[in-house]
Amino acid sequence: MEQYLVSARKYRPSTFNSVVGQKALTATLKNSIATDRLAHAYLFCGSRGVGKTSCARIFAKTINCMNRTPEGDACNECDSCRAFNENRSLNIIELDAASNNSVDDIRALVDQVQIPPTTGKYRVFIVDEVHMLSQAAFNAFLKTLEEPPAYVVFILATTEKHKIIPTILSRCQIYDFNRITIQDMVDHLTYVASQEGISVEPSALNVIARKADGAMRDALSIFDQVAASSMQNITYQSTIENLNILDYEYYNRLLDAFLAQDVPQALLIYKEIREKGFDSLFFVNGLAAHIRDLMVARDPKTLCLLEASDEARQSMAALAARCTPQFFYKAMALCGDADLNYRTATNKQFLVELLLIKLCQLLSPSPIEAGDGEGQLKKIAPANAVQQPQSQPAVSTQTIASAPAPIPTPAPQQPVVVSAAPTPSRMVPPAPAVATPNRPLGPKVPRLSLKTGLKQAEEAVQATIQQRNRNNQFSDEAIDVAWETYISSHPTAHILVNTMRTARPKRLDGTRFAIMVENKGQVEMMTDSLPDIISYLGNQLQNDFITFEIVENQGESSPYVWNQREVYSHMLQKVPHMQEFVKRFELSLS
Repeated sequence: MEQYLVSARKYRPSTFNSVVGQKALTATLKNSIATDRLAHAYLFCGSRGVGKTSCARIFAKTINCMNRTPEGDACNECDSCRAFNENRSLNIIELDAASNNSVDDIRALVDQVQIPPTTGKYRVFIVDEVHMLSQAAFNAFLKTLEEPPAYVVFILATTEKHKIIPTILSRCQIYDFNRITIQDMVDHLTYVASQEGISVEPSALNVIARKADGAMRDALSIFDQVAASSMQNITYQSTIENLNILDYEYYNRLLDAFLAQDVPQALLIYKEIREKGFDSLFFVNGLAAHIRDLMVARDPKTLCLLEASDEARQSMAALAARCTPQFFYKAMALCGDADLNYRTATNKQFLVELLLIKLCQLLSPSPIEAGDGEGQLKKIAPANAVQQPQSQPAVSTQTIASAPAPIPTPAPQQPVVVSAAPTPSRMVPPAPAVATPNRPLGPKVPRLSLKTGLKQAEEAVQATIQQRNRNNQFSDEAIDVAWETYISSHPTAHILVNTMRTARPKRLDGTRFAIMVENKGQVEMMTDSLPDIISYLGNQLQNDFITFEIVENQGESSPYVWNQREVYSHMLQKVPHMQEFVKRFELSLS
């Protein structure tokens, strides 16, 4: 009976053409072999299961082959190829740096470098997981890696290139392996299934490829697992049950609940998912990934970003057309926040349920994330409210009185005319036009049924206009008093208060005043504070036409600025014991 081999070993690539998902890289390696332009050191980088070690073995086998095929592959017939296939070749040495990472291990490797090949042209040293070498081992390896014998080729493989010191990187030709796409995995798994006589569903292979996350070796291992559990009949249902994967139908049902703003249904679906044993964080990440896939499927330009079959792409594009891009953007942001907060949340179930509630509210009329605001909840009319006929809708007095009316700009040369009839600028509906025999009636316009409402609205407009045109005369002493009152009412604004104490308003003409400050900083500060100051002074002096011009002092210092001597003299006058205090502690002005 033939011994069973797992698919990852049985279908391991043996030629460059059989390497999955690395066509550009393998073509470069084949060209370098065909032209005999070989480097002495290579570095293969990439995530797990993408073919780094397999390509290294194929490369080592090919450069030692005596009779290469016209396509540039090994012949598998010469002594070197047979020795390699039977795992007895002395020209290809593999070293696992994860378990041989000390200086002594590297010294042993350097000693083997001195032995020339018995058959073939090259001795190839494949060092896997080279980033695991210690700093001392790297340093011991530098000289040999830089200038090895002509018959030696080093092939280093790593999953974490950033951990390798720059002096090693500079001595190697670096090849970056790509993550294998889902479609390439599905194609290769289909080939393996046909060779093994296993019936498969394309959707099941797509699930396996997604689960592998870009690693062909992982995909083959998962394939063997599902095939064993399903008795050589791999279906979509058996795959998701065996791999404990959340069916995308749950996410589609949740999307229906989000669009319908059905919070209870969303919470029940989440309860059903938890009862199946799925972790909440796994659910949140899966929901975020599904929303992301729908977002890229909605636009034909980004449809290529969706790693799925053409049939699945079209299905998701039709589903995504029901949502707006803004819905996807906000939903992804909410899922991202939930993922960040999950690890620190005390009640994780509450956090996920709150996420679902917010997602259900994304299409609410309210723009506020919390769900409140106008449009979220309909106002309930009082029970005793009298419904007006639709032909003559009533407008309540309270509504008219509280409606904000725009304030017309006062014109100095023209008096403000307030007509008795309401105008559109005052947000009052116009009266319906009177029908005449020669002119057809226009569309129905709602009429006001409460004359008191019109009168109150008109009086409010007139009062506002009169308030904004106050022009009371005042003296210089009055504005000084108001200026001091403003200073007293802002005791915590120290810089502003000190500036206002030294910069007094000086009348230019009428209601125009000048303020002289000492530097640009005071200019900017007074400019920012002037609107509040003018409003305060206008209310104090009953005048709405006060203006100020801020001038920076370019000449002598302001007479209101005291020097140290003047401050000291003033303090001696105000504080009786100041002189004694200075003498006792022997203080002086510096």
